[in-house]
Parts: sequence; C-alpha cells; structure tokens
Amino acid sequence: MHLSGRNCFVVSYDIMDPRRLQRVHKSMKGFGEPIHYSVFRCNLTPKGRVELIAALTGLIKHDQDRIMIIDLGPADGGADDRIEFIGVR
Repeated sequence: MHLSGRNCFVVSYDIMDPRRLQRVHKSMKGFGEPIHYSVFRCNLTPKGRVELIAALTGLIKHDQDRIMIIDLGPADGGADDRIEFIGVR
C-alpha cells in the first residue's frame, strides 16, 4: 500500500479518569492501530494529524491528562524500522 503524503505517528496517552480513558481509546481506534496499552500507531496526512489533535483536545482534561505524539516521518519511508519491540510483538 502506497502511503505517500502520510507520516507515521506513535501516540501514547496517560488519562487519569477511566471514563475519559475509554473515550480517548475509542477515538484513537478511528485514527490508527493499537500497538501497546495506551499506545497507537497512526499513518496520517497533515489534515488527519490536525483532526486527531482536535478530537483528543476535546476529550482530555489538560490539567490532569497527557498525550504524547511522536512523528516517525514518512509512513512509506521505513517507519517500521524505527519501532522496536522486545518480547511479544
């Protein structure tokens, strides 16, 4: 699959309230694939990244929760090589 124009992002989150955590997790499933507990891999266009941030911004409490977004570069440019697992993948 050619993913030109998309970057690979790793999104990790710490959400303090179980209800908000459930809403964030459900929203994240619309943007990417879970790769670990509270960690998703998302291949997004620039517009998709903006939409992701907008969706998450509206779900969290900014004084309690935290979301980390890591840009691994072009999705078809070896992003898989920059994600390393030890143990069960």
